[in-house]
Amino acid sequence: MAIADQKATSDGKILGLFKLPFRNSTTTSNATSNSQVEGSSNASSSSVSSVARSLLPTRRRLRLDPSKKLYFPYEPGKQVQSAIRIKNTSKSHVAFKFQTTAPKSCFMRPPGAILSPGESLIATVFKFVEPPENNEKPMDQKTKLKFKIMSLKVKGAMDYAPELFDEQKDQAVVEQILRVVFLDIERPTPALEKLKRQLAEAEAALEARKKPPEDTGPKIIGEGLVIDEWKERRERYLARQQVEGLDSV
Repeated sequence: MAIADQKATSDGKILGLFKLPFRNSTTTSNATSNSQVEGSSNASSSSVSSVARSLLPTRRRLRLDPSKKLYFPYEPGKQVQSAIRIKNTSKSHVAFKFQTTAPKSCFMRPPGAILSPGESLIATVFKFVEPPENNEKPMDQKTKLKFKIMSLKVKGAMDYAPELFDEQKDQAVVEQILRVVFLDIERPTPALEKLKRQLAEAEAALEARKKPPEDTGPKIIGEGLVIDEWKERRERYLARQQVEGLDSV
């Protein structure tokens, strides 16, 4: 009996010795294949996410009105004006600048600026309208001239300089490419009426900036006599107290 048990035990050990290597090798191969699958899936998911990010539209920092066009009154041989409202809709300070395909016949006021979060302004665009050649229609000129508005996130309030965009080219984005549309001044349209309102508002803002700031400091009367408002109030208060004291006596 003892010998039989020993054999059984011995057989069991022998079987165990034969089984263990195969079981371990199977587990190892499964783990290796799983890790390879996970690695390939992670790589594929990361590549898919990068492709998806590249396909997503760039988040705009500015809101433009009009959003895709610049309207000009059609007056051949004259310098005409267009206007566009630019608003910073981001939570950071943003610099913007204009670019045009015809810098010799166009200029912008301002050509660029820095807007604080929520700030807006109306920019004016000036253009000289060439007389038509070979009976060319004014609407045929809209595809020849385009404007581009670039934006750049900046750290905070600072003076605008065009060099900002040269120093941070990788961070600058194209907000919008605006095509030019000419309007018939003899035919009233909503676009023409809106343009007139924006030009009037831009002119009023320009005149307001030209005015000197109001002086909120102390008033100067005569030769160096300075009257401080708070001091004057205190003197009146003390005088009133003295009068009330005399009345009570």
